[in-house]
Amino acid sequence: MTVKVAIVTGASSGIGRASAEALAKAGFKTALLARRADKLEAAVAAIAKAGGTAMALACDVGDPAQVDAAFGAVKAQWGRLDFLFNNAGMGAPAIPMEDLTYAQWKAVVDANLTGSFLCAQAAMRIMKAQSPRGGRIVNNGSISAYAPRPHSAPYTATKHAITGLTKSIALDGRKNDIACGQIDIGNAATEMTDRMVQGEGVPQANGTMMIEPRMDVRHVADAIVHMAALPLDANILFMNVMATKMPFVGRG
Repeated sequence: MTVKVAIVTGASSGIGRASAEALAKAGFKTALLARRADKLEAAVAAIAKAGGTAMALACDVGDPAQVDAAFGAVKAQWGRLDFLFNNAGMGAPAIPMEDLTYAQWKAVVDANLTGSFLCAQAAMRIMKAQSPRGGRIVNNGSISAYAPRPHSAPYTATKHAITGLTKSIALDGRKNDIACGQIDIGNAATEMTDRMVQGEGVPQANGTMMIEPRMDVRHVADAIVHMAALPLDANILFMNVMATKMPFVGRG
């Protein structure tokens, strides 16, 4: 039986950690990538305690040398790569677009877009050359890939770009049995979304503030495992997993 190997970026907390833990529970040997080594080690220890196999690799996904080193370490350790969850990302301060600095814009682009490209590129190089050939890449698009929140230009622009990257990988990967899909997540309960349920909540498009419903992050992790477990002749190109009552589908 071929060993199944997964890489999850942004895996030190939140959606990334939950997804890495779920993949390991499902039988994947799982590499956790993020910049915070201490939090990665804690996540790997939790996976090991639950009976899974995982490794921690400190990596800034916006740095080509660090990405190459991390993916090389996974190949050296486990011999192949079957699944990549491009989850690492960040936002800029929620301030008017005209007040953002170039450095703030570039940091988001490097993490969200360039990082996803570099990791997908490294994954594809491994997947096309291994035997059995192929693998799957899932990009974290966010509901911002469809509609922006107020004061979110860098984050929203990169998430729209992720949709184009997803389609390009899905097309270009066909000849090498590489599938690619995108998961667009709305209001998963993590540290990043705690502000949605604190105080008056978060700004809405009509200028008001509102507490927003959230869903358990494990539902995202379950969706990732489902996508990862599909045979390579089937693909979920886009999946939307969201809190049922969040203000997204209609006017608000």
